[in-house]
Amino acid sequence: MRRLLAALVLPSLLTGALTACGDAEEARTAMTVRVLVRDINIRPAGVECAGTGPYTHFHNRSPFQVVDAAGRTLAEGALSPGRSVATFAEDLEVTRVPTYCEFAVPVDLAARDAYRLVVDGHPPVDLTPNDTEGPALVAVVPS
Repeated sequence: MRRLLAALVLPSLLTGALTACGDAEEARTAMTVRVLVRDINIRPAGVECAGTGPYTHFHNRSPFQVVDAAGRTLAEGALSPGRSVATFAEDLEVTRVPTYCEFAVPVDLAARDAYRLVVDGHPPVDLTPNDTEGPALVAVVPS
């Protein structure tokens, strides 16, 4: 009887132990993924925008994934609306200026040596750590 009980209980105990090991959650850090799309549009700074020309896949609600160097998905979601930022720091004294479209989305990521951003199935863009405005991964498109 003991052998029968051991034969029935032991596999489920082992399965539970292995599952617990597989469920070990990696520590994650809150950061922002910031992408500057260099579309060079003429518009007011600070308004909602989206990528243009070959970058139309950068827009509000575009699906994205942050992946590691091996292509494993670390975070996913949808882009928030872009905000136009002035291309030049100097005041041109006009309301409409050359701008880029910047997207910023919060993510929680496990530590990796490299990160890449995939937007709406397009080729991945390398992300670079940058802490000038808090923990962030940044990219400029095109690079």
